[in-house]
Amino acid sequence: MQVLSAWLGWLLDGYTTIAYALVALNISTIFFPAYLKVLGIVLTFAGFGVGALARSLGSLVLGNFLGDKLGRKNMLVITILGFSFLSASKSILPGYNKIGILSPIILYIILFFEGLFAGAEYGGGSTLAMESTPPEKRGFVGSFVQSGYGTGYFIVSLVLAIISMVTGKAFPIIGWRILFATSIIPGVIAFVIRIFTKETNIFEEMKEKKEIDKIPIKSLFKNSPKQIIIGLLITTGLLAVNTATFSFWPSIMYNLEYKEEVIGFSIAIINLVSLFGVWFGGFLADIIGGRKKPMMIYVMVFALVSYFLIKFGFTENLYDFIILFSIQAFIEAMIFSTIPAFLSEMFSKRYRTTGVGFTYNGGAIIGGFAISFIYAISFLGLVNAWLIILYIFTTLMIIGVLLAPETWRKNSKEDMIRN
Repeated sequence: MQVLSAWLGWLLDGYTTIAYALVALNISTIFFPAYLKVLGIVLTFAGFGVGALARSLGSLVLGNFLGDKLGRKNMLVITILGFSFLSASKSILPGYNKIGILSPIILYIILFFEGLFAGAEYGGGSTLAMESTPPEKRGFVGSFVQSGYGTGYFIVSLVLAIISMVTGKAFPIIGWRILFATSIIPGVIAFVIRIFTKETNIFEEMKEKKEIDKIPIKSLFKNSPKQIIIGLLITTGLLAVNTATFSFWPSIMYNLEYKEEVIGFSIAIINLVSLFGVWFGGFLADIIGGRKKPMMIYVMVFALVSYFLIKFGFTENLYDFIILFSIQAFIEAMIFSTIPAFLSEMFSKRYRTTGVGFTYNGGAIIGGFAISFIYAISFLGLVNAWLIILYIFTTLMIIGVLLAPETWRKNSKEDMIRN
């Protein structure tokens, strides 16, 4: 139940984040004046950055006052409600032609508060799952929790395809609103599951021994500055790469003039493949032992093949597009597999929810703007701009992994989670 609870929160995150990415080009002329053209697209995708900033604040504020003081389970019950209802509220927002400049302002406000609640999800969910799992199994269990995002992506892509077929030419008018509204469904399911989920034994022991910090956030920045910097280097690189691939593929398909239903089914297939990638990465990491070594192997393989995959994958041949980007998705997903265990083992149990949430979501402050960066330098050619941004952030990720400590070794009896 604890692992499933964390997985469902990540599923909702993938569902709502990708729902926005899937329709971003459509809504860019709804929330911004049409004459802005490319600038309107950049500002629409900048919504990812707005949400990312809020996620970092949410992980600090809610993780500090709820997750590390009231409990992992209690925080997750609260955050899922705010997250799901705010996500669905985008379906009823008026456009620029109705209320002018207030339209994008309200959109950004919704994205900010949605991000505030979502920011606490990762730290709380990962901590809940990892504290409930023995170290030798955390690679695979963590990869399962992480796969919730890809599962949400897969489901919302199918939902997009179905809605686009039903609404037809009316999709730009009403279809995208229906898509946003459906995000309430996984939110309600996750809420019900979390009501019946137990708190972790580690947190219960902390309460009994009165080890709970009065101000967890203060202890975090005082005792773990190096871990924060290393974590942010890795997650900034990784989340920028993720934004420039998974969140960018729908826009690439729009640029290649694929229809919505084709985009939906194609992206669903790519994400289905990515699920096997993250599971395989977690399984293999447990065999290799450790978190750092598997992560480095996966990152280097990704760096070696991505140039060719993008160069040949940017094509109007649908089969080549799906096959090549499925390969990229599989390898990239493997990198994510060890992140929940790695971040959870880096931080003390006294401020683990705050630390995990902040370092993961903090990476999206810059990483969330990756698509905007690509469009900002698209005068170099879209593919060239794409490759430049992708490799800048891949390099940043490699630097972070090189500097990172190993948090668990296969034959070690020490368990960092209990500290």
